[in-house]
Amino acid sequence: MKHFITLIAGIGIAASALSQTSEKHEASIYESPQIKWQQGPAALPAGAKLALLEGDPAKDGPFTLRLLMPDGYKVPPHTHPKVEHVTVISGTFNLGMGEKFDESTGHEMPAGTFGFWPAGMKHFAWVKGETIIQLHGIGPWTINYLNPADDPRRKD
Repeated sequence: MKHFITLIAGIGIAASALSQTSEKHEASIYESPQIKWQQGPAALPAGAKLALLEGDPAKDGPFTLRLLMPDGYKVPPHTHPKVEHVTVISGTFNLGMGEKFDESTGHEMPAGTFGFWPAGMKHFAWVKGETIIQLHGIGPWTINYLNPADDPRRKD
């Protein structure tokens, strides 16, 4: 299993600045203009952007992050070893279950929708319109593609 650390590579100062306050047990509030978007993580297909809001998904403990995905963005079938919690902030996130990417089997999740699915569930996702989701959970976080050829970290 490859750890989520590849997902947060390159966030650097922006990530630690956001998470330092919560580690001191003080309230942390971030309005949209304060959220720093970074290039998408290596563990996901190119085109996404990431903003780490709290914690470190590569370590034990809670974390919260947001993903901004362009219209038509797709994540091939994969699993996670821990429960995944997703809140759709804007746009439309679609979730399908199974080993094959098939949009006809998906569930549409418009802005405002929350969902969670169990560890090990085989699933895939795609978005309609530019979409922002908030993902939270307990690290360390990993993504394991069912078809190794789908893994963007793979070096041919």
